[in-house]
Amino acid sequence: MAARQHEIGKAGWGYTAVTAVISLIYFFPVLWIILTAFKTRTDALAIPPKLFFTPTLENFKGVFFRQSIAGGGSQETEFLLYFFNSIFIAGTSVLLALIVGTLAAYAFSRHPLKGNDTYLFIILTTRMMPPIVVIIPIFLMFRLTGLAGSYWGIILLYTAFNIPFSVWLVKSFFDELNPEIEDAARMDGAAEGRVFFGMCLPQVLAGLAATFVFGLILTWNEFLFALLLTGVDTRTVPVAMARTLGGEVGVDYGLLAAIVTLFLIPIFFVTFLLQNQLLRGVTFGTVKK
Repeated sequence: MAARQHEIGKAGWGYTAVTAVISLIYFFPVLWIILTAFKTRTDALAIPPKLFFTPTLENFKGVFFRQSIAGGGSQETEFLLYFFNSIFIAGTSVLLALIVGTLAAYAFSRHPLKGNDTYLFIILTTRMMPPIVVIIPIFLMFRLTGLAGSYWGIILLYTAFNIPFSVWLVKSFFDELNPEIEDAARMDGAAEGRVFFGMCLPQVLAGLAATFVFGLILTWNEFLFALLLTGVDTRTVPVAMARTLGGEVGVDYGLLAAIVTLFLIPIFFVTFLLQNQLLRGVTFGTVKK
């Protein structure tokens, strides 16, 4: 018995080591970006690349302040506004898409229409369409309606593109619930709203968290629509990042890495905050009790 437990323990350590190596391989590009954010321009361009160096915070300072050529002092940049825009636009659009998508998913799951699968397929095709295909008509619509450069214009657009994803993902969680319990509650006099909010919704919170995180990541990194449909005051961080690539003395990789590092923090924070629900959400329905 002891020998058996010893073999299981050795196998566990082996799996842990393999998992750690694979995780390091996947995380190494992100780690290298974070390290580059603390390097000077010379260290960032050094060949061979430097793994050990004297860290500096000048790149992070350069994100928020730039040297003034005329006065010799520092001038505040607009990256705080860009970060706020990214958080506000992505968070609001994903939340709106999640609300609408959850209601639609419940309706498709519990009250299917004739041709239900056809409607779901049509909804899915709108998300499968490459954004570049519809950018011209959307751009013209924004110009005609006056939504170009506004917060609500880009928020409504991101919401429309995230709703199909939310509907399909959340519907799969509602399908895993037992409808007989809901029918029993209705027989006891529970209203439809109480069945939805009191019984169904609490059971799919993990799925809602997973949908929110995936939708946030997709919207957070979106570049094409943000480039063409936002203005100076509504510009997001991906667009601001692209503008740093066209420097007069070449690309400042340290500054770019600092922007990327700061850009990753909200996603890391949200994912860490919802990690338990996210793990339950992505494994929901895979294990039968």
